[in-house]
Amino acid sequence: MQQYKLKRGFKPDIDRIYSVMEECFPGKISRDAEILETSYGAMSKIKVWIDNKMLFVDTVSDKTVTDDEIILQTNKAFRDFLYKATGYTAKERVKNAKKEVGGE
Repeated sequence: MQQYKLKRGFKPDIDRIYSVMEECFPGKISRDAEILETSYGAMSKIKVWIDNKMLFVDTVSDKTVTDDEIILQTNKAFRDFLYKATGYTAKERVKNAKKEVGGE
């Protein structure tokens, strides 16, 4: 499970996250109260929720997928989702994660 800070101006609103998931992961998205769940490409489960103004994402990889193109497409879609949901690029997310770990 990973947690991500939301950039200023990006509302911690589960409905907004739902529409971003629809855009990035075409397919059925189930909703149980404030928890969204779907699967896409090389990920058998993508579970997303918001708590304390942070985006939490729990993923499970599908080990049976061996096609490199599907794996790369899945990674791209996941990075796009995180960018649209949090407002931070991959580089900025790494920097934020290092700050959190370092306690700066």
